[in-house]
Amino acid sequence: MPITQEEAFARIRLLRSPNVGPVTFRHLLARFGNAVTAIEALPDLAARGGKRQQAAPVDRIRAEIAAVRDAGAKYLFHDDPAYPALLREAPSAPPIVTYRGDPALLARPAVAIVGARNASAAALKLARQFGEALAGEGRLVVSGLARGIDGAAHEGALASGATAAIIAGGIDIAYPPQHAELQERIANEGVLIAEQPPGTEPQARHFPGRNRIIAGLCAGTLVVEAAPRSGSLITARLAGEAGREVMAIPGNPLDGRARGCNQLIREGAILVQTAGDVSELLDGFTGQPRSTFREDREDYASFAVDPAAEPEPAMIENLLSSSPVPVDDIVRASGESTASVQLALLELELAGRLVRHAGGRVSLNG
Repeated sequence: MPITQEEAFARIRLLRSPNVGPVTFRHLLARFGNAVTAIEALPDLAARGGKRQQAAPVDRIRAEIAAVRDAGAKYLFHDDPAYPALLREAPSAPPIVTYRGDPALLARPAVAIVGARNASAAALKLARQFGEALAGEGRLVVSGLARGIDGAAHEGALASGATAAIIAGGIDIAYPPQHAELQERIANEGVLIAEQPPGTEPQARHFPGRNRIIAGLCAGTLVVEAAPRSGSLITARLAGEAGREVMAIPGNPLDGRARGCNQLIREGAILVQTAGDVSELLDGFTGQPRSTFREDREDYASFAVDPAAEPEPAMIENLLSSSPVPVDDIVRASGESTASVQLALLELELAGRLVRHAGGRVSLNG
């Protein structure tokens, strides 16, 4: 059933409120049933965590909605039928994104192709070939519109099928500038997706979030060429944590741009050499990847608690430190129910005292 205009507005406002990230947003909706009620409860929840807080200003949300409309974009909510099914499974999936293009493409089987910005000519050629071949099979080729491998994969996919670009800034911001024409082409012939509000210039802290969407959207992630410490390897590890297939093309060990791929293969990623290798892996994908990067997912199915049995945030805070630990460890150490601990963590997060990390881990802020 489509959500009401009031609920849609409240959801955008809730997500734009201070200290409300994707995980907290899901917990709030699960606990209160809708965003309208959750917004009313925000001040009391934050106060329990030790800080006074209000929801995002109404005028700011109205201005954002107008900017989305002016950009020719639309909102896509996590429970909309057009929202990608695999991405919805990820605990940290964005509850709301904006998009331009054809959302029906998101129903296609998706594969991510990522890699180095300063890629070699040979790797760029491979990325184009893989993108064209996989899109030609009816797959949605997903990447991040960066220079190098990302751009080549998008171009190859557009030559024979469709592609999705996940951008780190707002839906109305062309980045990098040299890909402005390619970005517009993807918006017209494929689908362009942004998590950040319109007008947001990409910053370093936005790119890991962009990478998690790429990884969560796809059954598999292919790294074509990458240095050992790069955003592409972050995407690969996020794919592994989400229980997806991780693949890499091997390269010359004397070339620093190939070391990241070789490292992934050594650690358990699947070595692939042709687009057919990728198809073979993904056609038989059942949710149990052959690659070995995998962590348990957090269960958000139930968040109902008995208010009389809720632990105080201060008690849970005493079990935390600046080192990230799994939420399950906090539950075991506290002796409380998972739902009660999650509520206490939510209150600490709303108060700005908790940071959430990949793999369902949390730590104290600062």
